[in-house]
Amino acid sequence: MLLRIDHVGIACENLDEKIAFYQSTFGVTVVSREVNEEQGVKEAMLHVADGEGGGSYIQLLEPLHPDTPVGKFLAKRGEGLHHVAYGVSDITQAIEQIGGTGVRLIDKQPRHGAMGTSIAFLHPKDVGGVLTELVESPPRPS
Repeated sequence: MLLRIDHVGIACENLDEKIAFYQSTFGVTVVSREVNEEQGVKEAMLHVADGEGGGSYIQLLEPLHPDTPVGKFLAKRGEGLHHVAYGVSDITQAIEQIGGTGVRLIDKQPRHGAMGTSIAFLHPKDVGGVLTELVESPPRPS
């Protein structure tokens, strides 16, 4: 079911500063910057590598407001790893299959994610304390 690690989400206080750090330290490039009002974040996707099934990224997340999920995360834990996202070929099927095992779903239906993806989150208490995201990438142009 899981195709790859799609991205690792990292919560940060200042998106521009973290982008500069990751570019200068690791040589990664920004492939997308978005404001996601629904999730309450400014985000940047930094390309790490391409592989079978798609690319791998670092997703930097800056909260739009302190009362957003990422804002609350930063207040409680500070900057750092927020979630791990796995690529899947069919997110609706993955949600049904994983939900059928008893894992609680934060999202019972897919929603819009960065770079045109469809995403859904799993409850961290049922996944070893790790906020887990499923990601279905849009079809690649031929």
